Amino acid sequence: MLVGSLLQGALARHYAELPGFLPHANTFVKLEGLTVTGSIKHRTALSMLDALESAGRIRPGSELIESTSGNLGVALASICAARGYRITLVTDPNANAQSVRYMRALGAEIVIVGTRGGYDGYLHSRIAYIERRLAESPTLVWPNQYASRANIDAHRLGTGAEIVAEFGRPDWLFVSVGTSGTLMGLVAHMREIGAATKVIGVDVVGSIVFGGAAGPRWLPGAGASRRPEIFTDDGSFGKITVPEAEAVRMCRRVARRHGLLLGGSTGLVLAAASALSSSIPPGSTVLAVSPDMGERYLETVYDDGWVSRNFGPDLLANEALEGLPTHD
Repeated sequence: MLVGSLLQGALARHYAELPGFLPHANTFVKLEGLTVTGSIKHRTALSMLDALESAGRIRPGSELIESTSGNLGVALASICAARGYRITLVTDPNANAQSVRYMRALGAEIVIVGTRGGYDGYLHSRIAYIERRLAESPTLVWPNQYASRANIDAHRLGTGAEIVAEFGRPDWLFVSVGTSGTLMGLVAHMREIGAATKVIGVDVVGSIVFGGAAGPRWLPGAGASRRPEIFTDDGSFGKITVPEAEAVRMCRRVARRHGLLLGGSTGLVLAAASALSSSIPPGSTVLAVSPDMGERYLETVYDDGWVSRNFGPDLLANEALEGLPTHD
């Protein structure tokens, strides 16, 4: 397919079935990692920049700044390079090294904030840095993925419509939360069309988005140490919180049983679907939104040493007990 703009047109409309994942239901993943910049955040970046352009807030030569755990930064760096914007991306040591190299290669200025407050993570420090820069430079523009309505609209108008075009109205839809833009957008879309789809938001233990206690987290993009302004808990969707170890275990299991190398947040939503299996009626269509693929996690989720250091050797031992292929 030839499109007028590669960055505008190359959104992911690919799905994969996971035969036997839930023995009584049909399970699919929406592979957002197959976008041109490798994640669902390509949609968010496009939507936010389009909104800023429409409002007359940015034009070629404008300078932007944004907080990112990795994927949004890659998408913004790519689109800003194509449209003639300068961008500073504020990240932290939890961002995977490949994403940081990717952002730099696209010409972005990278700031790595190394200060964290206990279990509050780095997000507060990243935002504090941005606020200082904004005070110093009135012309600097912050898209602010945590508060931007365009983050929601990317999925209310785009992702949701694509899902319905492919599946009609799926019975169950599992969506991870970070900024919550994907969840809020898909909930809004299903409500607007009157779908009976059971939407399940999936948070990670250690995140406070669903009201849990703050704790240590290792997977970039999963959960948050600060509740996003765009998040609204109005009872229109279900909620489940999953330990990171279960997300890691699920990523590795799916890789070795289904041949799909998926990102950490995908392990989170699939672990949630597995945990709620007994509540899902036979014959249901279950769709999990996969934000990214697993290549950026080769040094973490798929590295035995990293897994053992952060989650203990028992996780690896259990893989052997489950009959999964293991390394000698």
